Amino acid sequence: MGKKNKEKKKGKGAEKTAAKTDKKVSNKIKKELQKLGEEDIESIISQIEKDEKKRLEVTECAVEAPTRRLNFTFIPHPDKDQLILYGGEFYNGQKTFLYNDLFFYNIPTDSWTVVKAPAGPPPRCSHQMVATSSNKGQLWLFGGEFASPSQAQFYHYRDLWVYHMATKQWEKIQAPNGPSARSGHRMVYVKKNLIVFGGFHDNLRDYKYFNDVYSFNTEDYKWTKLSPSGTPPAPRSACCMVALNDGRVLIYGGYSKEKVKKDLDKGHVYTDAFILTPEKNDPTGSKWKWVQTKLGGVHFSPRCSMPITATPNNAAAYCYGGVFDVEDDEENLAGVFYNDFYCLDLEKFVWKSVTVSGKKNKEPKEEKKSSEDVEMQEIEKTVETTTICDDGVFKVTVGPSLTSTSAKNVDTSDSEAKIFRPSPRINSGLAVKRGVLYLYGGMFEDGDKQITFSDFYSVDLKKLEEWKVLIADDTSTQEWLGSDNESNDEDDDEEIEDEEDSEESEESDREMQVDA
Repeated sequence: MGKKNKEKKKGKGAEKTAAKTDKKVSNKIKKELQKLGEEDIESIISQIEKDEKKRLEVTECAVEAPTRRLNFTFIPHPDKDQLILYGGEFYNGQKTFLYNDLFFYNIPTDSWTVVKAPAGPPPRCSHQMVATSSNKGQLWLFGGEFASPSQAQFYHYRDLWVYHMATKQWEKIQAPNGPSARSGHRMVYVKKNLIVFGGFHDNLRDYKYFNDVYSFNTEDYKWTKLSPSGTPPAPRSACCMVALNDGRVLIYGGYSKEKVKKDLDKGHVYTDAFILTPEKNDPTGSKWKWVQTKLGGVHFSPRCSMPITATPNNAAAYCYGGVFDVEDDEENLAGVFYNDFYCLDLEKFVWKSVTVSGKKNKEPKEEKKSSEDVEMQEIEKTVETTTICDDGVFKVTVGPSLTSTSAKNVDTSDSEAKIFRPSPRINSGLAVKRGVLYLYGGMFEDGDKQITFSDFYSVDLKKLEEWKVLIADDTSTQEWLGSDNESNDEDDDEEIEDEEDSEESEESDREMQVDA
């Protein structure tokens, strides 16, 4: 009896200590928010939702293009010659902007329209959206995250929305038993079901990565948590996930981190692949299994934050860019950003390097290059030869190794140097429509500066003759208000503590972007 009581007492003591720590952290956050003039993040989101509900009419406005952003969704319209862009984020060095605008790009007319419909979702990034032709066209949106302007607070969503394209109305789906709040997850549409995998949750004090799988039936509006047999992928976010023609789902790569000791995390970049397969002769659709597989073909260096998009017939998927961070020591890492272009054969599971020939590049076009084009090429040359150092955001441990061919991805010959391609970046938008691949936005780091793009390109996947510049991004116009590392008064302990908290927030922001 005495032993049991002792253990019980210990348990209560641990609970009290944890509660005391949480209260201390909560009070510290409240003080920080008061200094920043910010409300509690849940209050901010609640007010945004109230404001959205006040909107009574649908408005459509022609715009030049979306603003700079990353971690948005970019998908082809299921029935029209249009592309759809939703949400995303932008950081100017001091303030974070989150978006909930819905853009439609008309391909034949090369024009953008932004649609604002009543009672829509609050702003977010690192969410997932898929489009279907059902019921005259629907957009399904799940999860994501919201950050306060100062990045002192983060909020992860677990909400599910559908946008009815025929009526231009948003509907928030109230269905129980869905996934927990998360961002950096992946979602695909398979046989009238939304399949959600992975992601992470981070509240600046603790974090968790997921490898759970959920299915949402778009006809009966019910969530089902799947329990596939077999060995699952390790918990991760930011993986590549595509649906296959036969109802299976392919998952490749991703990123996660774990604590190795106090104030030290280690990151893992995965290069493994799994197929989520429905069990045969299962009328319920709830029985699945994991099968690990190997992807053949070209081997390229490990990376994360690499977007992927499948062709309409699911015969192939295309990837562009990404980043790999190499550990220098316990406090620093070097980031290598890529602008190489790969195709994954979804029938043979083979990677292929995609080369744009440049046959249509003519000298008159060279003479007519704008300052924006020149600047983009200068950025490309710089990032391929410069090691980018960060301030110790996280450490990277490579998962199953592949032969690195990053050196081969650098244009060294005179002929290759003349062939334009979009500069290195992460988390850009990719979409394929009628045999043409479109690339929009993304982000690149130049030292401590985040260069967020608003450029727009296309390439014909059959001809592969040239990257067409639809919008050239003049990065010199980007506002950057980041600190110049000016020294603070060392005698002022409070200012030093505030600076450390700010650095922690910036580190968390980089991790969020990689996880996305």
